[in-house]
Order: sequence, then C-alpha cells, then structure tokens
Amino acid sequence: KKKAKLHAAEKALRSFVQFPNASEAHLAMGRTLSVNADFTSDQADFPETLFNGFEVPAQSDNSFFLGSNGNDSFNSSGDYNMMPVSGSGGLVQSPLSVTSQCSSVGKNPVMILNELRPGLKYEFVSESGESHAKNFVMSVNVDGKPFEGSGRNKKLAKARAAQSALSNLFNLQLDQTPSRQPIPSEGIQLHLPQVLADSVARLVIDKFGDLTDNFTSPHARRKVLAGIVMTTGTDLKDAQVICVSTGTKCINGEYMSDRGLALNDCHAEIIARRSLLRYLYTQLELFLSNDDDQQKSIFIRCEKGGFRLKDNVQFHLYISTSPCGDARIFSPHEAGMEDQGDRHPNRRARGQLRTKIESGEGTIPVRATSTIQTWDGVLQGERLLTMSCSDKISRWNVLGMQGALMNHLVDAVYFSSIILGSLYHADHLSRAVYQRIAEIEGLPSSYRLNKPLLSGISNTEARQPGKAPNFSVNWTVGDSALEIVNATTGKDEMGRPSRLCKHTLYNRWLRLYTKFSSSLRTKITKPSSYHEAKQTATEYQSAKQCLFREFQKAGLGAWVEKPIEQDQFSLST
Repeated sequence: KKKAKLHAAEKALRSFVQFPNASEAHLAMGRTLSVNADFTSDQADFPETLFNGFEVPAQSDNSFFLGSNGNDSFNSSGDYNMMPVSGSGGLVQSPLSVTSQCSSVGKNPVMILNELRPGLKYEFVSESGESHAKNFVMSVNVDGKPFEGSGRNKKLAKARAAQSALSNLFNLQLDQTPSRQPIPSEGIQLHLPQVLADSVARLVIDKFGDLTDNFTSPHARRKVLAGIVMTTGTDLKDAQVICVSTGTKCINGEYMSDRGLALNDCHAEIIARRSLLRYLYTQLELFLSNDDDQQKSIFIRCEKGGFRLKDNVQFHLYISTSPCGDARIFSPHEAGMEDQGDRHPNRRARGQLRTKIESGEGTIPVRATSTIQTWDGVLQGERLLTMSCSDKISRWNVLGMQGALMNHLVDAVYFSSIILGSLYHADHLSRAVYQRIAEIEGLPSSYRLNKPLLSGISNTEARQPGKAPNFSVNWTVGDSALEIVNATTGKDEMGRPSRLCKHTLYNRWLRLYTKFSSSLRTKITKPSSYHEAKQTATEYQSAKQCLFREFQKAGLGAWVEKPIEQDQFSLST
C-alpha cells in the first residue's frame, strides 16, 4: 500500500508540479540520489524514472489502438487532443490527465471552436435513457449549420458537438489514442465503426423505453438488456430493431418440461436469439403467401433447395454488458488506460467452458470429462447445469443462430457484429466468442468459424448493484407488447407457455415443413418427435460434433447438454 500511495502521489505531482531541476523533483518524491550525480551526462543515474512520463510511448507495428472502449469512441473523461487530418504521425501526443490537458498538451474541441468562432451558444436538445445510463444531446449552430453531439453528460455532449463542427467545417479530427486498448492481432477489420455501434445500442435502448412507458413500468427493472438490430445496407436510417429482451436467470430444475413448454435459459442474449427465431419463421412464412409477400421476405430461395438470407441483410447483437462466462469472468471492470489487453493470455482458466448455476447468478467451470445430466437426477435435486452465454455465442459463431430445426429450411445465419454496453475488453470478448476455437477443423462446407465485428459503445452503462429481478421480458417486431416470463418456471406470469418455447417454435416449423418438404435443404421423412427433427439435420449435427471436439482438444472442457428427455415430445403430446 505504501508503494501504491507513493506511485499515486508521484503521478499527481507530475500533472501539476514543475521543479527547476531533476534533483529537487526526486527529493520531492522521496527519492535519494547519489551525491556525485552528474546531471550533464548523457546517461542518467536514474534511467526511466522521471523523464519517461513525458515521452511518447512507441506504438507496436502490428497492433492497432482504439478509443476508450476498445474502439474509435471518444474518451468519456473529455480528454481530447486535436490534430489536422493531414498532419504527420509525429504530431500524435500521448494521453495526459484532464488537469494538464489545457496547459500542457492542447485544447479541447469547445475551446478550439470558440477561438475560431467566438461567442457560440450551445443548446440543450434532449435527455434520454435510464437513470444509470443517461444520454444527453447538445447542439451548436456554426455558420448557419447545426451540429449535434451526445454523451453521458452535458459536458461530453457539448464537446462532441464542437468536434462535429470542427470535423465538418475545418477538417480537424481527434487524435484517437486516449486509452490505447489494443485489439486482437487479426487487425482493425474486426472492430465495428463507432457510429454504427452507438446507433445499434441507442435503437435497442430507445425501443425498450417505448415498451416500458419510458422506463417507468415495473418490468423496466433489469440487470441485462439485449436486442438485435437488422441492417439492409449502409444507411442507418433503414436499421430496424428486431427484438429486445432482459433477464439473468435460468429455470429451476423441478420446473423442466418434457413437452417443450418451459424456457430453460432466460438470460437476455439467449432470449434475444429465440426472439430472432420467431422473426425468421415469420419471414419464411411469407413464402406461404402470394408473390408480393414473398418479395418482402429477407430470404430468397436457393437453387439447391431451401432458403438463404439476401446478400445485404445483417444482424447486430447488442448486450448491455459482457456475456456471462469466459468473456465476463476476466472483465470485472471497464478497460482503463492501464489495460493493455490480456496480460495473462496463457493462464489455464482462459477460455474454459463454464455453466450457469441453477437458482443463482455467476458461472462455474465444466469438468474436463463429459457430464451427463439425467432427468430423474435433476428432479431429485441435482443442480441443473446450463452452458454460459459466452459459450453459446461461440457455438452460434460456428453452427449459426438458426439452430438445428430451422437448418432444414435455411443456410446458417450468423451475427455480423456484437456490441457491448459495458465491460468491453477486446481480448477477452474475442477469445470467448471465436478465438479459442480458431483451430477448428472438419466443418461441413456450409459452416464456418464466423468472426463478428466487436465493439463497445461511447457512453458505457453504469454497473447496477442489487438483486436481479426474477422475470425476463421479450418483444419481437410485430408484437403489441412485452411478454413477461418467470425465469424460475420458464413460463409466463399466468403459468402459460411462452411464445418462445420449443413447443411453439416446433409447431411453426412443422407447418413450413409440410409446405416445403419437397424443397428442403435436407430431404427427410416427417419426424415423429422434436428430438428426431433436430437429429435428422445431419450436417448441423456433424458441425456440432466438430465444435465439441475442438473445445476438448483445446483443453477447455466438455460441453454439458440437457437431459435428452426434454426433447422427446411430439405435438400430439
């Protein structure tokens, strides 16, 4: 603690105290120097102790650095350095604290704009979002043109409005090196443009606000919010929120259903994916109608049979915090300036498969050998194990998010990007969702290891302490209102099956199967049960086994599956 205090004091002194010579500076910081120290020498007696704080740190040739959330976002503290677009790389300055920003390094956008156009007035435009994740919008009128900026506080929104004006009118850009969080070695193409990431997050949050009476409804209470946004081109005005969901809990083992009537996993991102399945079924059902309706679908027919997404359709997954399991366990805090990626990438715990705990929050590592869960074992009190959200997302990045059932009808559907509202750590997230299975081999030709673009957002969400609510909500485009699900029972508040349950989705699949049985991707006879329908998706099952083998080959553990009895139902039962 003594050393830590000394280090903190030293950093504070550096920000505002200047001494006429180095010896006085060292005495002030409690250091003693040799009496015979030669201050005229080219070689200091105290290498890398005092002066290195004022040098520009060398940047790695093979590493890209992004903004405060591991992306091109602005630094939330308001630390801005200005540089012309055409300026040489030598003008880039290392980040300094807010206290020294104006005096030592440069001026923030508001100050620079005020010098160029004195007397400007900033107008408060709007305030939105939940109490822990406010978003303010400020506007400034320069040369008859309005410029807006948004941020978690008015000061930051004002700075971004000024920066927008500087960028558009004077060709000045921010030096985007404030936090220096590196991204994985694959390169910058794996990171989403910040404007798109922020837009996706804002669309999901705003939609959730609309559905909860501006966050005043009792069901607006949540710990994790997730949503999926669809884009059909480069214009964000065409982006559409497909679904939103909340939740952090799983079903209690005694409420498991052998008729597919209960939801096992009510974590927000898992519910969002099931909501997306409903939307995909709706889009496929358009082919049961006339030609005009078919043209509206996001799918087109394949020559080989079945359907595939139109080329320009992309899905973006937003989660308000890092997914539980491998992505979150090593990311307990926001990435700060001191975080230079994963400092211990080779530790054995990195990448391990983990399971959620029944009737609780958090995850535990799986066993090295396969664990078989039995129906009677769980009913007699064995804790029901459910794979973590990090693990399920990595699975979707190989098998697609359409699942085995829908794979009879459509090619694999992958997420184009994953955006986190908080706790975004590039190294940990990329490892959790695809990097740990980068060596996967033997996949059928219609599958691949998908590497979605990753990003945090500019205005990170504050942590929400306290007990998580016991309910989960879901909404899919076309629904009139939220559905509220009791996470413990996996059914709605009245004890009725959810519109997302296996039974309901299997019913929709059978209807499509009956219509398209002659033109499926895989030719099968009518299955007698839900389990059989999934097992006859042979390519999907083959790809799944490749994935499970890769986890075990990498020493990350064995995937834990639910008791087989859960899926052995038919619609007559």
